[in-house]
Amino acid sequence: MTTDAPLHPNLALLDDGEAPPDLPVCDHYCGVEARMRKSLQLQAELGPVFDVTLDGEDGAPVGGEVEHAHLMAELVDSSLNAHGRVGARVVPVGHPAFAPMLEALLPRAGARLAYLMIPKPNGVADIGTAVAAVDRISAGIGLQRTIPLHALVETHGALREVHALAAHPRIESLSFGLMDFVSAHRGAIPQSAMGAQGQFEHPLVLRAKLEISAACHGHAKVPSHCVVTEFKDLSAVQAAAERASRQLGYTRMWSIHPDQILPIVDAFAPSAAEVDQAIEIITAAHAAHWAPIRHSHHGREQLHDRASFRYFWQVLQRAHRTSVTNGPQLPAEVRLAFFDL
Repeated sequence: MTTDAPLHPNLALLDDGEAPPDLPVCDHYCGVEARMRKSLQLQAELGPVFDVTLDGEDGAPVGGEVEHAHLMAELVDSSLNAHGRVGARVVPVGHPAFAPMLEALLPRAGARLAYLMIPKPNGVADIGTAVAAVDRISAGIGLQRTIPLHALVETHGALREVHALAAHPRIESLSFGLMDFVSAHRGAIPQSAMGAQGQFEHPLVLRAKLEISAACHGHAKVPSHCVVTEFKDLSAVQAAAERASRQLGYTRMWSIHPDQILPIVDAFAPSAAEVDQAIEIITAAHAAHWAPIRHSHHGREQLHDRASFRYFWQVLQRAHRTSVTNGPQLPAEVRLAFFDL
């Protein structure tokens, strides 16, 4: 047997390009200044278990998008951005304020923006337009980093080209824009399909969700589930998050009210039993230098190799991403061995 130290799971189990971006499971949207500040304060307290997306599309006054972008830039560049997990949603690429918003955001906030969210692309060509504009402005101000892009799939064209969108090298994550997608069907999809339960029942909406999830997983990107507008019904929020995670393969979800954040994080977290099993298997596999192992689960002997090791490593990664300050966390020895490197 080799005497070398075992490889880290990311090196032993994942091929190049196979691991998706390591994003928090919740993406919290806010646009009004007071709510943006409160959301950043909450993120500073809880830690980077959720992203904050400052909203310059629906959150900005009509005609005041550029002024709002200056405010967003100020907040991104402030001490309130304690964890570097703050992004910004701009207007669609065809909007006259698109480039001016970037010119307001990037000089002050470009070095600290976690990502830019591009709404309503009609296809991959719009993402190319966005990349060209972002890179042109970045080069003009001497910005020495490449800003990741997220995109909203909420048009017929974007859904037709969803695999090309997911394959684009600048895209980290695709989100489903439920409300605009339903509206794009001109009344053919009932309003009930915008609700917490109805969005999982209408075939056209469910098809769109599955297409986005499959495309993201096929290209190692992060699928982000849509909003639940019944923001005071936290049981409905958690139920929707659990269905998105357990049934549709989503690994991230939008929040539109601070009360939704922790139910979403909790729903995307693996159970204690899942974490315990994953710790046992990954610890044993690591000690065996990732050779096949035997493991007893509920009194039944099972064989595991690198195919199942990958799954259990992903369980531990999900547990790490959903650890909340003063809440359940991975044991210190597991964090030290695999995460605090």
